[in-house]
Amino acid sequence: MRVLFRLLGGSLLIAVLLSLLGAQPPTYDLLIRGGRIVDGTGGSWWRGDVAVRGDTIAAIGKLGNASARHVIEANDLIVAPGFIDIHSHSMGILESPSAENAVREGVTTVIDGNDGSSPLPFQPFFDKLTQARIAINFGLFVGQGTVRGRVLGNVDRKATPDEIEKMRALVKQAMEDGAFGLSTGLFYVPGNYTPTDEVIELAKVAGQMGGMHISHMRNEATDILKSIAETIAIGERGGLPTQVSHHKIIGKGNWGKSVETLKMINEARARGVDVSIDQYPYTASSTGLAALLPQWAQEGTPAEVLKRLNDPPTRAKIKAAIVENLKFDRGGGDTKNVVIAACGWDRNLEGKSLADITRARGGSASFEDAAETALEIIAKGGASAIYHAINEDDVARIMQEPLTMVASDGGVVMFKRGAPHPRNYGTFARVLGVYAREKNVLRLEEAVRKMSSLPASRLKLMDRGLLRVGMKADIVVFDAARVKDRATFAEPHQYAEGFHYVVVNGSVALDNGKMTDVRAGQVLRGTAARRP
Repeated sequence: MRVLFRLLGGSLLIAVLLSLLGAQPPTYDLLIRGGRIVDGTGGSWWRGDVAVRGDTIAAIGKLGNASARHVIEANDLIVAPGFIDIHSHSMGILESPSAENAVREGVTTVIDGNDGSSPLPFQPFFDKLTQARIAINFGLFVGQGTVRGRVLGNVDRKATPDEIEKMRALVKQAMEDGAFGLSTGLFYVPGNYTPTDEVIELAKVAGQMGGMHISHMRNEATDILKSIAETIAIGERGGLPTQVSHHKIIGKGNWGKSVETLKMINEARARGVDVSIDQYPYTASSTGLAALLPQWAQEGTPAEVLKRLNDPPTRAKIKAAIVENLKFDRGGGDTKNVVIAACGWDRNLEGKSLADITRARGGSASFEDAAETALEIIAKGGASAIYHAINEDDVARIMQEPLTMVASDGGVVMFKRGAPHPRNYGTFARVLGVYAREKNVLRLEEAVRKMSSLPASRLKLMDRGLLRVGMKADIVVFDAARVKDRATFAEPHQYAEGFHYVVVNGSVALDNGKMTDVRAGQVLRGTAARRP
């Protein structure tokens, strides 16, 4: 018997014995049976089974009496590829490696390093991700602002030819380390101090190495058309795919300009520029309260910025710029539209608007008084904020554009900490429940395409984003009739509903609505990566 065991191998012998006893060994590790398959292509759903072996989809179709170690009876549930969040800020995964807020709305992959900010170098951060045993896949762009800050510092001037070569070398190294491309945050400093030609020089490096460019543009309000033109130019002259991040139209006086921005993007594509869009489904944005400051006031070190804030003539100029911002840009024309999301030095401010805080301090809700409040908060250590200044018609119009994919611009967050934007919990659920099911802005299958194969194709993730034999088994099973975003601006810490199972690299992270302790996420790298 021992000789037979060695000759046949343990697993084969067991199979033989089971056969003699009339039993068959499991064919697969995981079988999702009888669901409505939405495969990620945008095509109509069909009923079938999905079988997984290891971390890979092994079979799809009518699999009859196939067996598996773990069987999920999908019945009338939707079976789709796991969602890919191409624009996220998910560094919080190191503190919360289970990524529960993401998993509970079907996200199996997040891409960070957006808005021009990223770790540098990559490998130490990748090592931390591996040590943390993350539950979902994680990839990075290299941030142009980080690269520029490393070489020039936070200064408002053109780079010299030698400095440009140093930045190009950093981008090249990041691409070899696994970056999916170059991100820019031309609204933020020091990215805002960068001439377009300088950005293009770095974009050329990423493009030559198979990467893309993704951008938080210089302006999403009055000068949005100029910013769209610049984003297109970076792709056209840089020779690489280019993407408008979290596309939106800010400020009441600018609402409706999505008609023009989408026309510009489609005209660019018609002449051969590979340009696309990502978007979150909300009428409010979120970023630091310092976004109210003019960029010139943010140059240099924190001490230098504080010195400007404390200099009466300079402070007056900054205050005047903030007033304009509150009236016509992120303030949306009302001081109640700016709400503190997180404030490390005073948690009591979280969830309160500038109007609320100013009144509590004995002022009025006027633009001038609210600007003073903003300056005080920034001077004391700053805060992040939510800005209600977007129109629903623009949101729907941008969403219907075939080139638009879904992205949260949120990230992995700690439950019950702060008053964050609800996009951290509900982006993908909201598109499925509100815009696909309730408003019929999108077909369900098209919504899934925008969450899976479209971002995968932009990132050149050739083994993810579709339900196909041989693809990695990132899979989400949800109830199309019940899927719902529960997170609101008033109560953001609420997990999405309607998601029953989430599979990451063949392992079940969400099992019948309950989180498991399995964390099978991987570090993903771009096509130019030199594998460690």
